[in-house]
Amino acid sequence: MFTGIITDIGTIKSVTRGTGGEWGDTRMDVNCAYDINGIDIGASISHSGACMTVIEKGADWYAIEVSDESLSKTTMGDWTAGTRVNLERALTGKDEMGGHMVTGHVDGVGTLIAMQEIAGSHKLRFKAPEDMAFGIAPKGSITIDGVSLTVNDVEGSEFEVNIIPHTWDVTTLGKLQVGSKVNLEIDLIARYVARYLAHMKA
Repeated sequence: MFTGIITDIGTIKSVTRGTGGEWGDTRMDVNCAYDINGIDIGASISHSGACMTVIEKGADWYAIEVSDESLSKTTMGDWTAGTRVNLERALTGKDEMGGHMVTGHVDGVGTLIAMQEIAGSHKLRFKAPEDMAFGIAPKGSITIDGVSLTVNDVEGSEFEVNIIPHTWDVTTLGKLQVGSKVNLEIDLIARYVARYLAHMKA
């Protein structure tokens, strides 16, 4: 479980595509500023919103395995050496809950369709997959590339968020351009309410 508060920006060091050998899935090595000694093998880390398990580590890097499913359902399939990613380590019992409850399970890939700077902040408009629209509501929470944000406005499958200067500077959101693809996770509560209502109608 995560909060959507980014604690580091990592860089993909290398990508080794799965060949059915030692790694059946795709392996990615990630450089980061975390204290590697404090990261256990098997630890969960959110990578731009996608929760992955640490399988190996070195002096200033760790490795993850990425399934074909994750590559096809997130932006991870486009990542190459040099790609910068938002990182967040999993919650512990003593962590401050500064964002909202985030699972690290990406619901879909959205597209940035408009961007406007307003008094130092940035208003970003995204288009989400149609089947995600039910879970996006004004003043509700959404996770974009691992970052916890509040939805300002919704129109169909399009929605807007406001990025304050701090978030713009300390996450990869400040590097987005119109047309950029992002990982989206809808609010956990909205997901379960929708499932409950669908069950009640059945």
